[in-house]
Amino acid sequence: MSTQHIIILLIWHYHIATAIIVIFTAINFIGAKAVGRSEILMVSIKVGILMLFALAGLFFIKPENLAVMNFPKTPNILYGAGIVFLAYQGFGLITNAAEDMDDPRKTLPKALYLSVLIVICIYVLVSLAVIGNLSISEISTAKDYALAAAAKPFLGPIGFKIMAIAALLSTSSAINASLYGGANVSYLIAKEGELPGFFERKVWKRSTESLFITSGLVILCTNLLNLERIGMLASASLLVIYIAVNTAHLRLSGETGAKPYLIWASLFSSLIFFGILVYYELIHSIITLIVFAVVLTLCFIVEWAYRKYSRRILKTRTLI
Repeated sequence: MSTQHIIILLIWHYHIATAIIVIFTAINFIGAKAVGRSEILMVSIKVGILMLFALAGLFFIKPENLAVMNFPKTPNILYGAGIVFLAYQGFGLITNAAEDMDDPRKTLPKALYLSVLIVICIYVLVSLAVIGNLSISEISTAKDYALAAAAKPFLGPIGFKIMAIAALLSTSSAINASLYGGANVSYLIAKEGELPGFFERKVWKRSTESLFITSGLVILCTNLLNLERIGMLASASLLVIYIAVNTAHLRLSGETGAKPYLIWASLFSSLIFFGILVYYELIHSIITLIVFAVVLTLCFIVEWAYRKYSRRILKTRTLI
């Protein structure tokens, strides 16, 4: 492939990525119902494909692939566990929909517990199907296409395409939910006076301006940064946020009624996997850690500057 063709493909790659973000921004702009309906459609198709893959794959498992002697090295297992842990953090997005729920006290716990249980079952079945049909070396070679490669032996060439569609739907639903969550959180924080007022402004009485700010920043990062590095930066940022939230929750546990041992478990697991992520990046991409440190520092600088020039005073709570 010539250099010219590679450049054209890269240009189209960025155009398509930007177009996808714009489409889901439009869906979020319409409202929570549109987001919910689009999520139900995409997730239903994705889960259906994964269940078909997992159940069909179980009949073609090669027992030798599941032998303990063929397991990867312990550090690799820990990195894999870290990725799964980060994936489960996505369930936090469910809580961002609390304001749009009729009865969040009942609906929210059910949504969280059911989602976690369903995903655990799907993860285990899909993992068995992949590991049972591909050797560790084949999985390593396939990398991001491991699911599609695992489907090929028993579903044929069409299986590869079906799993590729499932991957696209999975990414699309994640973008959709993340835009919704990011805009909602920005709006709620702005309402409490913790962000500039333009984050809570309405546009044509249908959505918040924070949605467009969030989308603009996402488009900027997508076009300027490497996708894998963006994922690592997002994961590290989430872990830092969860560490801070759990630390604060320990102080507020008497008010919230939460069980302290669950908060401690969440705090320690976040700290452990943050350490694993930092260690992984030290080995593979120290520049990512430098960028993360710069971004984190800039966040504190911007917060300090905004607080100083807006004369905003941070609110304090009286603990019970």
